[in-house]
Amino acid sequence: MTQRMAGKVAFITGAARGQGRSHALRLAEEGADIIGVDICADIASVSTYPLATVAELEETRALVSKTGRKMVTSVADVRDLDQLQAAFDAGLAEFGHVDTVVANAGIASFAKSWELTSQEWRDMIDVNLTGVFHTAKVAIPSMIEAGNGGSMVFTSSIGGLKGIEHVAHYVSTKHGIVGLMRTMANELAPYNIRVNTIHPTNVDTTMIQNPGTYGMFAPDVAEPTVDDARDGFVSLNALQVPWVESIDISNAVLFLSSDEARYVTGVTFPVDAGANIR
Repeated sequence: MTQRMAGKVAFITGAARGQGRSHALRLAEEGADIIGVDICADIASVSTYPLATVAELEETRALVSKTGRKMVTSVADVRDLDQLQAAFDAGLAEFGHVDTVVANAGIASFAKSWELTSQEWRDMIDVNLTGVFHTAKVAIPSMIEAGNGGSMVFTSSIGGLKGIEHVAHYVSTKHGIVGLMRTMANELAPYNIRVNTIHPTNVDTTMIQNPGTYGMFAPDVAEPTVDDARDGFVSLNALQVPWVESIDISNAVLFLSSDEARYVTGVTFPVDAGANIR
């Protein structure tokens, strides 16, 4: 069977672990080489869970190599355009072209909207929205110049389609990504570059598997555990599951990045266990 990403190169942010690692491995399994970046450092306003490490990014690279594909990794902060451009250019120098962009890097923090600090708001906008813009910006010129078309997938959320309490800043960024996607889908269509957003419900990664998240669903428990929060997670979805797995999102990323989706652009693609219809 022909691999769906054979001969293609994917640029993925937030690649050290979680969904980003899963996307890298899934695309590599289908024949893609990978350019992967991650901040590999904590951000002070994200206090409920640690961000990824250099060791985790290198583990992703090693796992990709086991598929028979190659991965170029860089430590880069999506908030820093020059840093991200350098990371992209290093991968481009290695592989010669990029066909798929997966703007996956993101953070989460929690508070009622009026209780958010200015720093929490600013960091969220800078990472989750400006970071997506930067990811697209560094890649688009070379994709246009290559003339081979391509695909861009921006990780939004069910929070990009509806309001969710305690994450107003997060929801704002995820709605903003949709506006960016729809505009870029029109601007890039003449170059046969497709742009779509993907909208997961909760995904079983460190971003939700932490006491801070559990506390939103079990506010009266002093030291909440996943068991205390499970019913709350389930309540968000129509299908009776607390969360989906990273591979579920990766399979959708693969579809949107492959030629199977050659006429799919400007789409908000939910992988949400029915959360958006709740």
